[in-house]
Amino acid sequence: MNQTNVSPQADKGKGHEVTVEVNGKPVVLPDNKVTGLEVKTAAKDQGVKIQLDFLLTLEAGPGHPARAIADDEEVKVNKHSRFRCNDGDDNS
Repeated sequence: MNQTNVSPQADKGKGHEVTVEVNGKPVVLPDNKVTGLEVKTAAKDQGVKIQLDFLLTLEAGPGHPARAIADDEEVKVNKHSRFRCNDGDDNS
C-alpha cells in the first residue's frame, strides 16, 4: 500500500503563481494570496534591493487607495499589483 500524505500547505500556490511589481521590478509570487512578509521575502530572494524590515505599501490602483501592508497581513494580488518597499525614510 503506497499512501501519500500531503498537507494543505504543500499545495499552496500550485497553479496560482502571480507576477507582481516591487520597486519597479517583476517578482513572482507562489500564490495570489500572500502575506506582506511573503511579498518582501520573494522580492529580496529575486534580487530587489530591500531588507525584510522595510515598510511595504500596496500602490493605489483602480478602486483602491495606496495602503501599508503589515508583515502578517494577507493580501490578494494579481498581475496588476504594484508594491513599494522602503526603509520608511523615503522622501521621494
